[in-house]
Amino acid sequence: MFYRLLSIVGRQRASPGWQNWSSARNSASAAEARSMALPTQAQVVICGGGIMGTSVAYHLSKMGWKDIVLLEQGRLAAGSTRFCAGILSTARHLTIEQKMADYSNKLYHQLEQETGIQTGYTRTGSIFLAQTQDRLISLKRINSRLNVIGIPSEIISPKKVAELHHLLNVHDLVGAMHVPEDAVVSSADVALALASAASQNGVQIYDRTSVLHVMVKKGQVTGVETDKGQIECQYFVNCAGQWAYELGLSNEEPVSIPLHACEHFYLLTRPLETPLQSSTPTIVDADGRIYIRNWQGGILSGGFEKNPKPIFTEGKNQLEIQNLQEDWDHFEPLLSSLLRRMPELETLEIMKLVNCPETFTPDMRCIMGESPAVQGYFVLAGMNSAGLSFGGGAGKYLAEWMVHGYPSENVWELDLKRFGALQSSRTFLRHRVMEVMPLMYDLKVPRWDFQTGRQLRTSPLYDRLDAQGARWMEKHGFERPKYFVPPDKDLLALEQSKTFYKPDWFDIVESEVKCCKEAVCVIDMSSFTKFEITSTGDQALEVLQYLFSNDLDVPVGHIVHTGMLNEGGGYENDCSIARLNKRSFFMISPTDQQVHCWAWLKKHMPKDSNLLLEDVTWKYTALNLIGPRAVDVLSELSYAPMTPDHFPSLFCKEMSVGYANGIRVMSMTHTGEPGFMLYIPIEYALHVYNEVMSVGQKYGIRNAGYYALRSLRIEKFFAFWGQDINNLTTPLECGRESRVKLEKGMDFIGRDALLLQKQNGVYKRLTMFILDDHDTDLDLWPWWGEPIYRNGQYVGKTTSSAYSYSLERHVCLGFVHNFSEDTGEEQVVTADFINRGEYEIDIAGYRFQAKAKLYPVASLFTQKRRKDDMELSDLHGK
Repeated sequence: MFYRLLSIVGRQRASPGWQNWSSARNSASAAEARSMALPTQAQVVICGGGIMGTSVAYHLSKMGWKDIVLLEQGRLAAGSTRFCAGILSTARHLTIEQKMADYSNKLYHQLEQETGIQTGYTRTGSIFLAQTQDRLISLKRINSRLNVIGIPSEIISPKKVAELHHLLNVHDLVGAMHVPEDAVVSSADVALALASAASQNGVQIYDRTSVLHVMVKKGQVTGVETDKGQIECQYFVNCAGQWAYELGLSNEEPVSIPLHACEHFYLLTRPLETPLQSSTPTIVDADGRIYIRNWQGGILSGGFEKNPKPIFTEGKNQLEIQNLQEDWDHFEPLLSSLLRRMPELETLEIMKLVNCPETFTPDMRCIMGESPAVQGYFVLAGMNSAGLSFGGGAGKYLAEWMVHGYPSENVWELDLKRFGALQSSRTFLRHRVMEVMPLMYDLKVPRWDFQTGRQLRTSPLYDRLDAQGARWMEKHGFERPKYFVPPDKDLLALEQSKTFYKPDWFDIVESEVKCCKEAVCVIDMSSFTKFEITSTGDQALEVLQYLFSNDLDVPVGHIVHTGMLNEGGGYENDCSIARLNKRSFFMISPTDQQVHCWAWLKKHMPKDSNLLLEDVTWKYTALNLIGPRAVDVLSELSYAPMTPDHFPSLFCKEMSVGYANGIRVMSMTHTGEPGFMLYIPIEYALHVYNEVMSVGQKYGIRNAGYYALRSLRIEKFFAFWGQDINNLTTPLECGRESRVKLEKGMDFIGRDALLLQKQNGVYKRLTMFILDDHDTDLDLWPWWGEPIYRNGQYVGKTTSSAYSYSLERHVCLGFVHNFSEDTGEEQVVTADFINRGEYEIDIAGYRFQAKAKLYPVASLFTQKRRKDDMELSDLHGK
C-alpha cells in the first residue's frame, strides 16, 4: 500500500512544483514603499512580515499608534506563514492560549469584510479523536474550560464522529470532542489582509529590507541598522520567526530568545472522486499523531512524529523559506496512521509532500513581551506550530503591552522573562525541541516533566540526595526534589506512573508530610531566587519602601512578607525580605522570578552608584528544616537556644551550624509549619547537610520534596505566585491585607489603586475549596484550571490543587467572581457572597460538591489533632 503511494508520488516529482493555495501578492502599499527611501526615524520598527509582525502592526495602528515601520527581509508572508497548514483551533490546554485563539478566530472571520482581501476563511469545526480513556479525560478537561469562556464544544460518541465525517474509520475510538466554530483559512492571505489594514492606518511597510542589528544605548533601544540605512526608533519588535534567535544575538546588547526550528511535513492530495465539501471538519487524531483537513476537495494531512528533524542549528539563513527536501521514509509512520484513519485514501493521488520549518520553544509555549535586558525591545515569536491560531490574539496582547504598559490578560506563562540565558544554548535548544515536537500530540498528564536539558542547574547536594532516592523535577532549569523513593519501592513503576487519578507516589508523600508534622524533615530549596540590596546610606530602605507594599523599616533581623506591586496594585513579585543591617536587605523570591524580578527592580531603581543590587542565588544553598523537632536539631548543632522566646517567628540571625559560620537562619518554612530556613554559603552546604542528618537521626529526620511542601502549604491557604496570584491579582483580592501598609508614611507603587479598591470593593476573591463527596481512590483528581460553580452558575477556575493529608480531603484554591445573571457584568464580591453559596468543582465534566473557605480551616486541624491525641493516649494506656 505504502509503495503504491510512493509510485504515485514519484510521478508527481517529475511534474512542475505545486502551486501555493495562498497567492503571493504584495500589497500596493508595500510596492509603493519599495520605491521610496527608508524613513530616518519612527516610533516603532517591526521586523518580520509574517502573520505575527502584521498582526502587531495592525493592532498598534488600531490603538492609535501611527508612526510605525514594518520591515520584511523577503516578501510579505513568504516565510513560515506561507507554508502554514491553515488550521485555526481553539482547543488548547492553557486558558490564555484559548483566549488568543478565540480572538484570532473572530478577527479573521471579519477581516475579509474589513479589508476586501479574500482570506479563505471557512468555518469547518474540528473533531479531536480519542483512542484511549486517558485521552478522552484530557479532552473532557479541555471541553469544560472551553465551555465556560464561551467557546462551544461537546464530547461526542464514535457514532457521531462517523456522521460528521463519513470517511473516518472510528472502530478504535472511545469518544471525541467537537468544536464547531473552529475554522480553516489561508494564513498568507490573512497576513496580507492585516498588512493592508495596517497600511491604511498609516503603517509604512518595506519588503526586501533586512535588519542587521538593533542599536542600543544605556539599555534602551535607539534604532535599527538595515541593509538600506538606519532608522532611529523608541521600540523594536522582533517578529522574525525562526530567525528571531539569531537576530536577538546580533544586537549590541544581546537579547536571548530561546527557540529552534524543526522540519514539519504534510502532504497534499488531488481532489477525491466526490470532492470533500469545504465545510468538512478538521480532524485531530493525537493518538495517531496526525491532523487532517479538507484542501480543495482533497486532503491536507501532517503531524508531529516521534523522531523530529531539527534544522538551522548552525544559523543557516534564507531570505524566503524554500521548500525543503521531501523525506517519504521519515513521513511513513504518519502516512500509515492517515491510511488507518481514512482507508479510502489508499488509491488517492498525492500531489506533494511539503517540508517546511516550524519553530518550537523549550516549554511548548510561545514567547512574547519586553526583553529584560533592553527596554523597548519586544518579542513575539516561537509559536510551536500554532502561529495562525495565536496570531491575532498574540498581536493584540503585545500591542496592548506596548501602548498601555501591560496586556489586558495575564500572560506570564508566555512572557519572555520566564526564561534565562541558560535556556539559549544551541545544544540545549536542539535537544529540547526534539522532545517538544512529539509532545505536541503526546498525552500530557498532570505533573509531567521534560527529560532533555536536565541537570543544568543543581544544588551542591544533588548527588547526595539522588543517591537517597530523590525523584526530580525542573523549575527554571533548576533540579528540585519531588519526593524520595524508599528502598523497598519499585522505582521503575513509579517513573512510568502517569495518570489523571490517584498517583503512585501518594503514600510516599503522605509519609513525608507526616514526618513534617510529627518529627522533622529537610527539603533542599536552593532554587529560590535570592537578591541582596545594599547602600552606603539610607538609599536601600527608601527605594524598597517605594517598591514594596509592606513596611520594611523594621528592626534589624526581622523578616517581612511583602508584595512588589505594579501601578494597578497587582503582584509583580511575592517575596520575603530580611533586614540584615540598617543598610542591607536579603530578598527571597520564587524560583522563576529570577529574570523578571531583576528586570523590574533594575527598571524602577534609581541609577545610584551608592545603591547595589546583587543576585546571590548561586551563593547560597537553602535547606528548609520543617517540623516540631527542627528546634532540637538546630539547638544541638549551634549550641544556641532556638525556642520562640529566643528566636521568635519571622526572625533572621547569622549563626554557626556545626563547624560552619555565617549561616543565615530564618524562623519560617513557607508551609505554616514550625521550623527554620537555613541559607548556607555553598562551600559549607554538604557539611551542614551531613550534620543536620546525623544529629537529626534521633529525632526521626528524613528527606522530603516539593510535593509534600505543596500539600502543607495549600491546607494553610498559602498562595503561590505564578500559580494562584499574578500581576493582575491585588493583595485585597487574595486576603493579604496584612501585608500592605497603606499608611506607612510614604507612597509606594500600587498604593493609589489599592486605596481605590479598598473603597469600591473587590471583583474577585481567592477562595479555598475542600472537596466533600470526592473519592480520592476512585475519582478523577483536581489539578488546576477546573471550573468552579456557585449555585449552578460558573464563577471562576481553580488555580492550584493538592491533597491535604491532615484534612483527608482534596483542597483547591481558586478565584470566585460575581457575574450578574442579567448582564454578565462583574459585581463586587463580598465575604457574605462567598459564604452563602453552594459550590461545585467540575473535574472533566463531573461536578463535585465543595465547601468554600476564606481562611485556613483551623477548627478542622484542631479536631484532627484532638482525635490523634486521644488515640495516642489510648495507645500509651495499653
